[in-house]
Amino acid sequence: MPKAPWSLRRRLLAAILAASTVLWLASLGTLTAIAWQETGEVFDDALEESAYMLMAATTDLDARGLLAPLPPRPSQGEEVRRVDMQYQVVAGGEVLQRTPDAPARPFVAGFEDEHGFADLRVDSERWRVFVVRDDARRFEVQVGQRAAKRFDILEELAEALWLPVLGFLLLLALLCWWLTGRVLAPLRRTATAIAAKTPDDLARVKVAGQPRELLPIVGALNEVLGRLDAALQAERRFTADAAHELRTPLAGLHMHVQLLQRRHPELAASFMKLRQDVARLTALVDSLLTLARLDPLAQAQLVREPVALRPLFEELGREFADEAARRGIVLDLHSGIEGVEANPQMLGIVLRNLVANALRYCPAGSRVEVAATRHAGRARISVCDDGPGVDAASMARLTERFFRVLGQEEGGSGLGLSIVRRIAELHGIELRFGTGLDGRGLGVALEWPVLP
Repeated sequence: MPKAPWSLRRRLLAAILAASTVLWLASLGTLTAIAWQETGEVFDDALEESAYMLMAATTDLDARGLLAPLPPRPSQGEEVRRVDMQYQVVAGGEVLQRTPDAPARPFVAGFEDEHGFADLRVDSERWRVFVVRDDARRFEVQVGQRAAKRFDILEELAEALWLPVLGFLLLLALLCWWLTGRVLAPLRRTATAIAAKTPDDLARVKVAGQPRELLPIVGALNEVLGRLDAALQAERRFTADAAHELRTPLAGLHMHVQLLQRRHPELAASFMKLRQDVARLTALVDSLLTLARLDPLAQAQLVREPVALRPLFEELGREFADEAARRGIVLDLHSGIEGVEANPQMLGIVLRNLVANALRYCPAGSRVEVAATRHAGRARISVCDDGPGVDAASMARLTERFFRVLGQEEGGSGLGLSIVRRIAELHGIELRFGTGLDGRGLGVALEWPVLP
């Protein structure tokens, strides 16, 4: 099973989002580190300021009540909004006063400097402590803060920011999807222009307005189209020239065969067969000339006009009356609509080819009906017969050039229905094949809008 084609837009979007996510995570990590450092500095300043304030306030140990009983802890249900700073007043290695959550023993024992910070662990908890000493009064103030409290602030910040950040990432994905669509729009327009080309449209793709990255592709495609158009033109010229040059010698050959047939009546059967072969070859040359004229045409070049169907059907009846009588076939033509929009000469070629095919391949006693009717708001011209018909496999190939149904004795070039298909394509009308009259034979239908 062939693999599904990959999407350039999806890959580009995935690359942009992956790079954006990596850069976002890196920037988030950098911001977190900066925020942690700045927050730590703020808390350190608060610890230092609190320590110096307590040092300034502690003038007389007894007078300030530092040896008084500790204040009670706040109740469990009471919401206390604080930064969780605990202090101790230490003298002689003993804690003289402390906050309720401060440990009973000094945070730092034997601190040698006059002031400074210390990171330590007390009862499995990490603390950040600032110590300031007063050597004259022989005591020191130690203010500490749990490291977990600082982490709590970052967690609260993350909880407040994760939803907006996720929303911005989703917005970034949508914006990237829209922007990649806008950026790749010229690629889609070029693909649409190429896909809209028909086998008859080998004009070069416009280079103006194309992005620089597409120019090599468009240029290479235009070179291919140019070479293909030159090859097709050469083939069509050769076909037209060869067919045109063959008409004159074929006409002369036909005339000489007639003269020989008159001079040698004893060879009439042989000369008749030769005349039939020459007539078939002449018809083939005429068909090739017709295709050579039709192939280069485009729909925009086709001249259309209202075509009255009743006079055209009457002309067809007179033209094929003798052939139908000679073959013992009933030819019935009737029109239920006034006319259609078409090229008169090409419509005549289509109907003559269809009627000639029906008369050629139907046995004696058959019936051929040419009808113009309204069907589902459209005009339909159908040529149906009750002859032997065509099997489904052959019906699918009827419009192929030089294709002839096996087992048929009647001669033909195999180009008549190819000409019909080409004219139908130029007119933009629908060509259908199906069963003919009374569920037998072959039916060919052409459908296009009714004249207003």
